[in-house]
Amino acid sequence: MMLEVDNLSAGYGRIPILNNVTFSVAAGEFIGVLGHNGMGKTTLLRTLMGYLPATSGRVTFEGADLTRAEPYVRARAGIGLVPQGREIFPALSVWENLRMGALKRKGDEKAVIEAVLEQFPRLKRLLDRRGGALSGGEQQLLALARCLVGDPKLVLLDEPTEGIQPSIIDEIIETLGRLRDSGGLTMILVEQNLEFISALSSRVLMIQKGAIVRSARPDELHDLELIHEFIGVDE
Repeated sequence: MMLEVDNLSAGYGRIPILNNVTFSVAAGEFIGVLGHNGMGKTTLLRTLMGYLPATSGRVTFEGADLTRAEPYVRARAGIGLVPQGREIFPALSVWENLRMGALKRKGDEKAVIEAVLEQFPRLKRLLDRRGGALSGGEQQLLALARCLVGDPKLVLLDEPTEGIQPSIIDEIIETLGRLRDSGGLTMILVEQNLEFISALSSRVLMIQKGAIVRSARPDELHDLELIHEFIGVDE
């Protein structure tokens, strides 16, 4: 397994959020994490990235124990995060944002960025535009491309469809689908858009009150009774 999470718990101060979360992710697998707001989805990704320390449990990535590792150590190991809200640099151009993602890459920076841009044709037309002048969907594409420029093995993707127009949601599905099918990327996808998460995930972990309560097949997300019971959102 590429990633193994064993009885992971974390929280903010004395407030526990994650409760003994256990799951694993194989290389090349895309898994979804689905749950109501406030159930611990973002906290899970922040803990896996090292921004929030685990209070107990273990995180193993490609056989190495990263439970206490700093975020930069995890990034160098091959874990990348595309956070909720995207967090691009609004005053920098698209090209400059991509250069920030390539800081730790070896080799020809221009070639590295241009290779990633082949997956994002929309961004090719916007390279001189400031990040803050992009639409929400274009910013999401930029945030994803910036992460991929760093050549991660595992991408943690947090709520990518939030506030984005449907046409770019379809574009993101198509792009991520190509990357998934190429076998060169592994992903944990936190999302509440059922169509998006079912289109990309091989299985979906349902989180409730900081615990994984069920693993479901993507086709089960059309079961309204299941969605109401475990997720608390409508299809």
